Amino acid sequence: MIITRRTFLKTHAAAVGASYVALAPSLALAAPISFKIGHDQAATHPVHLRLVEAAERIKLQTNGQFLLQVFANSQLGGDTDMLTQTRSGALEMVLMPDIILGTLVPLASINAMGFAFDNEIDVHAAMDGDLGAHIRDRIVGSGLSVMKKFWENGFRQITSSTKPINHPEDLRGFKIRVPVAPLWVSMFKAFGCGPTAMNMNELYSALQTKVVEGQENPFSIIESAKFYEVQKYCSVTNHVWNGFWLLMNSRRWSAVPATVQDIVQEHLNRSAMDLRDDVVKQKDVLRKSLVERGMVFNETYPKPFRDALQAVGFYAEWRRKFGEESWAVLTKYAKAIA
Repeated sequence: MIITRRTFLKTHAAAVGASYVALAPSLALAAPISFKIGHDQAATHPVHLRLVEAAERIKLQTNGQFLLQVFANSQLGGDTDMLTQTRSGALEMVLMPDIILGTLVPLASINAMGFAFDNEIDVHAAMDGDLGAHIRDRIVGSGLSVMKKFWENGFRQITSSTKPINHPEDLRGFKIRVPVAPLWVSMFKAFGCGPTAMNMNELYSALQTKVVEGQENPFSIIESAKFYEVQKYCSVTNHVWNGFWLLMNSRRWSAVPATVQDIVQEHLNRSAMDLRDDVVKQKDVLRKSLVERGMVFNETYPKPFRDALQAVGFYAEWRRKFGEESWAVLTKYAKAIA
């Protein structure tokens, strides 16, 4: 069964109440602290449901002294707008795609290197280990605060309204939307595509009007954003694994009492780990649902795509851009591109 807001909150409500009534601390703040958090996913997406669940637990454990308002579906602006707002303090928190954050902190996108990982086990080891720590150090150095746990999006697949993508050659001349992200624009150009960079909130319309032929996203977003309505083919490329960093405006975050910070961090990081399980468990369910909605699937193999990128110097270029130290941390886990 695909997770929905109603079933999700019903399942967890009793457990949340039982776990946290006894834990609620005595907090004596002058007034409740209210933070907003924005993200670019639909209100039916597990990302949103897990954020809402965390917000409810935080409200309960702080006796209503910390209120986190969750805004889905780019209600507060596109990703680049929300990143600017969070840096200025107009928005307290944002769940920011790593690849978009890479426009400000280039290293934040290194885990989203094309065809770097073949499975979740290696990715999770990297992001829970040295690679995640290495990236967080750079994010903090940019003036933003960041939660410890990375919010999973999963492996991304290519969809198309015109043809399946079976081999690297199928991407030549293909008009594909990509996020506003130099790394992915570079990767699809290396394949001979015509990539168009745009924010998520513009994508459905661009597919519907044939401005682009295809796009690339995980199964969960293909489902929640209803791309099956405007895309026929889904090629299982697993070309990139990516997700979201939960960022805070450092000035606003530092004004929150340490005891409250601890509670907020505990529950948001816990929800990040719960989301990881959601993404892994739902893959087969989502794929079946997309087939039932009329999408045609095909499997691919990573080596030809990886070899094509290697041949045109894509990996060498980004190794220079990220630097030897950071590349060494990446390839400690992503051995296929070492």
